[in-house]
Parts: sequence; structure tokens; C-alpha cells
Amino acid sequence: MALPLEGLLVIAIEQAVAAPLCTSRLRAAGARVIKIERSEGDFARGYDKAAHGESSYFSWINQGKESVVLDFKTEADHKLLSNMIAQADILVQNLSPGALERAGLGSKQLQQQHPELITCDISGYGDDENLADLRAYDLLVQAESGLLEVSGGPGELGRIGISICDIGAGMTAHALILEALLARYKTGLGRCLKVSLFDVAAEWMTVPFIHEQYGNGAPARSGLHHPSIAPYGAYTSGDGVQTLISIQNEREWKRLCSDVLGDASISTDERFNSNVNRVANRPALDQCIETCLANIDADGFRGKLAAARIAYGAVNSTTDLITHRALTTSELHTGDNQALALPISPQLANLLHSQREDVKALRTPLLGEHSEKVTAEFS
Repeated sequence: MALPLEGLLVIAIEQAVAAPLCTSRLRAAGARVIKIERSEGDFARGYDKAAHGESSYFSWINQGKESVVLDFKTEADHKLLSNMIAQADILVQNLSPGALERAGLGSKQLQQQHPELITCDISGYGDDENLADLRAYDLLVQAESGLLEVSGGPGELGRIGISICDIGAGMTAHALILEALLARYKTGLGRCLKVSLFDVAAEWMTVPFIHEQYGNGAPARSGLHHPSIAPYGAYTSGDGVQTLISIQNEREWKRLCSDVLGDASISTDERFNSNVNRVANRPALDQCIETCLANIDADGFRGKLAAARIAYGAVNSTTDLITHRALTTSELHTGDNQALALPISPQLANLLHSQREDVKALRTPLLGEHSEKVTAEFS
């Protein structure tokens, strides 16, 4: 069975997380991805050695790509890269803003030469020269966009524990490229796409933005509690174990009080008889709930929640994720072919029914592994 993007060629002048994540999704769907690296390699190769001696980041988002080492500042490699782009369907890059333009390989320049080419430039803050001094690593963008203000507990800012801005930019770029491919199918023309980590993070901040700009101020950091809905957060049962519960409407609130907490009168208390009042009186609400839980353990609490049809979840560790009954993994491989059972992407899960061996046996490329082959092909 043919994969959705089979036959497409992607040139990826990429590093770190955002662009490699995008192109890894294109590769998983069947596109050929040629990854252009410096002589020292994508610096994400050196982030750690957790994946059997290979970087966890690199092994996750570079499966199945071809690695070519070149320096497009040299005449020979510039010509080679130009030849590759001339035959490509998609060019994805996340170098410093202006780097490719200075080499005569900017998106607008390439579009004039190759109208059918789809280009995608991923940056930290866009290509406005007034923003050129802002460095664009994930945690910096979390800070600049305000994400840190709404993350963490009441007394301390907290980094979102994964590279969320990089991941969001990569996923957004992937979606835009697929839309551009559909448009090219209709018109025969490519597009110049631009995605910045900051724009993605800022759009995700819309709800706090609305509260700050038009309401009574952005919600305060609330740790393991939702800032706008109550009770929606983690509560500790008598055995010291946390369980996160989510109440979305008044019917559920009444069932929680009567069937789980054992006191229907709590639901009609004037402090708690609407979501607005519960949020305004959250400390008293939380104290009331945890008092009711003092003599019940987590298993008993969760059993009552299930019986009352109240949504709940365990506050798990990464160790718990590894053994979670809902987790599905796929076998990928490091550059020296050591197996990695990693959480499967929904995209790959939907492709595996094809039983294609080239989907099921991907591995990361060694640095420059395909340089000789690709040079011979495109010279």
C-alpha cells in the first residue's frame, strides 16, 4: 500500500527540535527526507546519551532520514544543495533568520526559480529585523510569551516539562505544509510558509490574554488546579496519594458531593453552588473536599468516582507512563541499530496498518551516512 507522501522529496536544513519534528512526520508518511548537517552535525545529537548512547531528542525525531554533510558557503556544496532543491517538493529550514537569504537560497528567491516548491521557514520570532537580537530556544520562548507566568505553582514559576514551543512549532509547520500540498494539487503552485515559536506560543496563550486584556487580569498560577474551573485539580486521599478530578457541570458537582464525598449539602452551600462561586472560594472548597477524603484511600476514592461517572486521573510519574495500560509503543532504532520501544505517534499508528517494512523499521542516520550517495545522485 502506498504511503500518503510517497514520491515527495523534502530537503531539511534543520537542527534541534522544531524543524526535525516537522520533517519526521513527513518522513513517516512516506516522503524522502534528506537532512543537511554541518560537519559537527545537528547539535541535538549531543544533547544527551539516554537512548543507548544516542541523544533522546535526536533518536525521537530523525528516524528514517538521510544525513548529508555539506557547507553551502563553499561553491561546490552550494551547487549541490541548489541541485537538490531544484528537484525537491518541500524545503524546511530553521537556521538563523537571513542565513539562507545571504546564500541566495531564501524562500522568495527559490520560489521565483521553482514556483511549485513549498518552503517553510521556522524561526523563534519571525524575520523582523527589529527582533533579530532575541534568541529562540524553547525555554526562552516560554518565558517571553508568558507561558511561564501561567505555569507552576502559586509560589513559583515552572517550566513546562517538555520542549512545548519547539513541538508546537513543528506540528504547526507540518499542518501548514500539508495544506500547501493540497493547494498545490489544485493550482500547481507552491507556497512560502513561515512559522515562529513565539507566534505559536502566543496563540496558545489566548485565554489568559483575553482575561488580562478584557477581563480582571490573567488567572494566577494554580499548580495542579484549573484556574477557571473548580473542582478541577488534584486532591489527596487519606493514604497521601493524589488523584486529579474534573467537574465540568453542575450535575457532576452534585453527584460528587452526594455519591463520592457523602454530603449532598455541600453542593447547595452558597459558597459552592456555582462554578464562579467555587473558584472564588477555592481554598474553602479544597479544604472541604480533603476533609471528606481523610478517611478513604486512593483506591476507594477512585472507585467511588468511577461509580459516580466523575472524570478522574492518577497523578503519574514517567515510570507509571512506561507501564500504563493505554500506552502503545513502536520499535524504532538508533544509528547503530539498537532497538528503542518509544511512545507511538498517532500519525505512525494510523500508518502501521499498511504493514510496510520501511515504516516499521526506521532508524536514525549516522552523521554524513548518505553524503556520498546523495552527492553522486544530485551532482
